Amino acid sequence: MIRTIKKIIPSQKVNMGGHILEQPLPNNQMEQLDPFLLIHHAEWSLKGNQRQQDVGIGGHPHRGFSPVTFVFQGDIRHQDSFGNDAIVSAGGTQWMHAGKGIVHSERPSAELAQKGGMQEIIQFWVNTPAKYKMEAPYYLPISEEETPKLNGDGFSIQIVAGEYGKLKGPAKTFSPLLLMRGEIEEGGEVELNIPEGFNTLMYLLDGSLAFEEKSVSAKDFIWFNKDGNKLRFSANEKTRFIILSGEPIGEKVTSYGPFVMNTQTEIMQAMRDSQMGKMGVLIEEFV
Repeated sequence: MIRTIKKIIPSQKVNMGGHILEQPLPNNQMEQLDPFLLIHHAEWSLKGNQRQQDVGIGGHPHRGFSPVTFVFQGDIRHQDSFGNDAIVSAGGTQWMHAGKGIVHSERPSAELAQKGGMQEIIQFWVNTPAKYKMEAPYYLPISEEETPKLNGDGFSIQIVAGEYGKLKGPAKTFSPLLLMRGEIEEGGEVELNIPEGFNTLMYLLDGSLAFEEKSVSAKDFIWFNKDGNKLRFSANEKTRFIILSGEPIGEKVTSYGPFVMNTQTEIMQAMRDSQMGKMGVLIEEFV
């Protein structure tokens, strides 16, 4: 059966430390869609002639979930307290499981900061089951070339995590997920298989799509009912989108800033551990 749309919720603009972002999730109708906790869509024009250390987001800690970044334009450089240092370019994905704690920074590359240009990313947070929250941190930069693609007539969809037919996303997950990002040309049609029981959402970066019962537009967040195992849609115009689908974890979530745990006691411990340097120390290096 084809899944129907439960709700269409327009994204809201938020100010995060002086950065204006689109925030599809959370929104005024829902705090989370288990296991997905947050989605931010950022699109910035870098003016150029800047130092890398003066742009982007400096060192900050995380614990208890996976912050994942899809890069659509430009690039992003990751450095962390475990010695990882990588640049992910357009079409790639930055996958990080924060585990028991990590400090990282997210900045444009030195070249992008100097030359200027567009930087467009989507970062979303995936909750981790309680039994894995204190695992060792894990970081994986994934290029577009390393990401399997489902190609069809007028569309191309990357499988970043989970399995779709014979395609398997390269990201290591701690609960069952199917995470996709794609493009579809005007007039293109897509039918996708989605595991039954998975919570599923879609977000449009731009363009417009038609479903059987209604159309959705750029910056819309689409929440699907769990009444089938397929998604079917066509494009009214060229459209970029993400689809996040995952098995609900079903555990209590307690969060504070960059920490996502199960109890307030665990949050307080995370704050203490961060202040004491137990999540490592990040000393960024610049050329």
